[in-house]
Amino acid sequence: MNLNPFLVADILARQGLASPEHAELIRKEARQLPAHRRSARAYEQQAVAYELVQTLRLPNARDGGTIGEYEIARAIAADAGLGFVRIDSLSLDADLIESKISRPFAKRHRMIPLQMLEGKLRVACSNPHDIEALDSFRRIAGHTLELVVASEPDILRALTEFYGLRHSVKRAERDLSAGIDLGNLEQLVRMKNESEIESSDQHIVNAVEFMLQHAYDTRASDIHLEPKRDVSLVRFRIDGVLHDIQTMPKIVHAAVVSRIKTMSRLDIAEKRLPQDGRVKTTRGGREIELRVSTLPVAFGEKVVMRIFDPEVLMQDLAGLGFYPEELLHFQDFISRPHGIILVTGPTGSGKTTTLYSALKAIASREINVTTIEDPIEMVIEDFNQTSVQSKIGIDFARALRHILRQDPDVIMVGEIRDGDTAQYAIQAALTGHLVFSTLHTNDAATSISRLVDLGVERFLISSTLIGTMAQRLVRRICPHCAGERHLTTEEAATLRLTVPEGKRIKVQEGRGCFECRSTGYLGRTGIFEILPVDDAVKALVLEGADAPAIKREAVKNGMRTLRQSALRKLAEGITTFEEVVRVTGL
Repeated sequence: MNLNPFLVADILARQGLASPEHAELIRKEARQLPAHRRSARAYEQQAVAYELVQTLRLPNARDGGTIGEYEIARAIAADAGLGFVRIDSLSLDADLIESKISRPFAKRHRMIPLQMLEGKLRVACSNPHDIEALDSFRRIAGHTLELVVASEPDILRALTEFYGLRHSVKRAERDLSAGIDLGNLEQLVRMKNESEIESSDQHIVNAVEFMLQHAYDTRASDIHLEPKRDVSLVRFRIDGVLHDIQTMPKIVHAAVVSRIKTMSRLDIAEKRLPQDGRVKTTRGGREIELRVSTLPVAFGEKVVMRIFDPEVLMQDLAGLGFYPEELLHFQDFISRPHGIILVTGPTGSGKTTTLYSALKAIASREINVTTIEDPIEMVIEDFNQTSVQSKIGIDFARALRHILRQDPDVIMVGEIRDGDTAQYAIQAALTGHLVFSTLHTNDAATSISRLVDLGVERFLISSTLIGTMAQRLVRRICPHCAGERHLTTEEAATLRLTVPEGKRIKVQEGRGCFECRSTGYLGRTGIFEILPVDDAVKALVLEGADAPAIKREAVKNGMRTLRQSALRKLAEGITTFEEVVRVTGL
């Protein structure tokens, strides 16, 4: 039975998702489709049905939402008495799929094997009424099938992701084994679309582009290509945690690395030295930059590509995780005409995102914003960006000295690493510039001690430093699978929480679902420790007080520490006990 728009309209009405009037509207629109679409082949009728219903944006008669692809699939599943599933391409069993179904059969009949469960083959299909196709697959697979229903677009996306990268890798392995030279490949100018990728004969190019598409779709921040003894491992970092994605034969790894080096203008022949480069691509009409790093390791060259998406790197300040009173403090910092603002934290704590977002918030045609970075993370037209080039003697200090002759209003120094850079930053602030920079310290108060250690006079610190801010990133609990639990006595003691006798502290945690890839977390948010350099702190700096004394004074005046900020997010159900301990320590 064809899953055409008329049948879908009947199913939606039977399952109570569409009113009789809206079901009739679907039928009416279906009758007005061009003749070639009404007479399309059976498997194409499904795509027509999904597209038509989603285009109409009909209200869901059950909950008032809109009927989308997953609502259609759930209705089809319920009508057939089957379960519904959303497909996580990261969890697909590659060997099972390749051994049980061919790509043409899977695409034609919109089905994909998921797992073997107690002797039964669990298969996701979009049309459970296609009895002929299911019988054919049952004979081919040689197993009893346990059917579940997934949406037609979901299955096609999974097939494209799975067969795209894996198929390209296998074809590349075959070509490389046959001695075809895939080292000299043209430079990537833009990301291709799916049809262009599939019609190309350059399998290494295809493999790399499918890998990048997959990384963008999964919100990955980094791509790791790790050569091992027998294979190469592809891993994505998603929400700060690495996930295994794919294995590649060693022969393909070398060609993929060469392709990435070509894209990022690195020396393909140099395999003994680390190299750094960058690639600019487009995705959905916006530019995305990749920073590429290669490193010789025991079994070959490891490549890490960091993805810089402007939508992630530059956000509205309110979306970074500030509480209202923290946001007011930070906005006060960045609205000053001159002085120094320091953002501190380890690598990967979101300092770059905070600084770029702050610069974007104050940038205008009336002011000159100039940055010194190592390297430039994201090219932004609103800023004048220069890169540290240590090979020719351009370090932060020397670049900063020259930038002061460029009539800047706002200067962002990527990091204060030495005394010279610290001194020039202080001089810039004294001469009427607003200076942003970072330090690698654990909390806000310690950054003052670090400046002293770098040789900056205390009276200069007290007169130029506007404030310091330490930050970290904690993973957010997935809203789709959040559930309640109580902290154990030991957990409460770990956080040094005082619990009255007979009381228990209620917190949230993610159970794990499709949306969060069974991690219980979806996205990240910042926790902040903001230390304004007010008169009390200035007096302590001039007196030679150490970091703990400055911190105690700031807390007395209302500063919330990183641990307190994390505990507030725990109490509000934003993050978990495990994240608080992981990020802020015991």
